[in-house]
Amino acid sequence: MGQIELTQPILASPRHVFAFFVPQRMPYWYGPEMESCFEVLGGASDFAVGQKVRISGILAGRSVSHTAVITACTDGELLEWRFQDEYGFRGVERWELASAPASPESPERTVVRFIARYQVSGRLARLLDRLLTRRAVSRRHSDYLRRLASLVERRKQTAYAGGAGR
Repeated sequence: MGQIELTQPILASPRHVFAFFVPQRMPYWYGPEMESCFEVLGGASDFAVGQKVRISGILAGRSVSHTAVITACTDGELLEWRFQDEYGFRGVERWELASAPASPESPERTVVRFIARYQVSGRLARLLDRLLTRRAVSRRHSDYLRRLASLVERRKQTAYAGGAGR
């Protein structure tokens, strides 16, 4: 079983960061290379424990998708889902949001901790995971977290700038 742990500081409160952990906004930072689409069973606007979410898109000219089941969700603090794709890649992805001490740049800071535990089926797949996949998945999720930080920080600056002239 593979495991990846990453952290990303973001200059905003956990509440602002968690606003991007909803089905309508996650595609802006999670899976943008495949123009991902999140479909929540029942059409809910927010995630809730037990929901099924279909994440689909186009990658390298091929249609790809996997289904996730929300296993934990606490507003402003945590999102976790269990997933499986058609190729036997399955696991759990978890995002933990925690307030961080204030800094000179920002009175509000959040550290997002991402944890992925996954497994692949077959000997060849396990070998490829050790040689290639783990690094690629880690790099991809690092990019996702940096994109999330950029979106949150830009939104926060825009919101404050917009309110300054009133």
